[in-house]
Amino acid sequence: MKIVFFGTPDYVLPILTTLHRKFVTGPGVSPVVAVVTRSPRPMGRKQIPTYTPIDKWAHEHKLPIYYESRELLKNKVDADFGVLASFSEIIPNEVISLFPKGILVIHPSLLPKYRGASPVQASIINGDTVTGVTILKMDAKVDHGQIVSQFKEDVHPDDTGEVLRNRLFERSADVLTELIDPYLKGKITPRVQNDEDASFTKIITREDGRVDLKTDDPVTIERKLRAYTPWPGIWTMVDGKRLKILKAHLENEKLVLDEVQLEGKNPVPWKQFKDAYPKSII
Repeated sequence: MKIVFFGTPDYVLPILTTLHRKFVTGPGVSPVVAVVTRSPRPMGRKQIPTYTPIDKWAHEHKLPIYYESRELLKNKVDADFGVLASFSEIIPNEVISLFPKGILVIHPSLLPKYRGASPVQASIINGDTVTGVTILKMDAKVDHGQIVSQFKEDVHPDDTGEVLRNRLFERSADVLTELIDPYLKGKITPRVQNDEDASFTKIITREDGRVDLKTDDPVTIERKLRAYTPWPGIWTMVDGKRLKILKAHLENEKLVLDEVQLEGKNPVPWKQFKDAYPKSII
């Protein structure tokens, strides 16, 4: 079994490490023959090149590392199938065709619901009590391919985007490894998605975190706070300055602020902020 893994952030590492552990055939013989991940980016004041967690893992295991999917073609990488989890590059058809068994995509929603870049955040903001993960076979359209497997997961009332996302990908690792053998043997028949039921999410920006404490629905603000934790967070404008809302809760469907941070200042309890800025308009 030969696998190419496509991914970038730390929360998809459980999938990569579980694939390696489950299908390793001997010391230093990993089923993962290469990874494709984001290239190093300069970070911090000193702009030091920073490698992705997937890059670091592959380096430790002495595996080939590529920063563009087309490099697989140039280097004639031989693999049975690919696994993709949270990788932003659009994979061209010629790369998809490189794999006899295709590329399996791990998408954290019950497709065709919430196609696109921010399904976890959307499930929290929309007040869903159940979400899940879809493992699909990639085709030319984003999150459009045939469904190989799905599982459901409860959305807890205190879930943040980070907590829910991590839980979904951790469960995905075990589900994926259990289905690979029957999938490769042709015992699973992928099913076509119903495009009429599709809904879509977008790439989140910092501006999406802006709220108006006077006019916005308190329940929606609280959901946004959880969904956008840790990034981009939520914020409002106070006397021409950005005020981050770090912690808040609902009491009888009214929003109660707990901790805030004014632009250029340290985080403080809401009461301390109000005492320091009694004339602030919110």
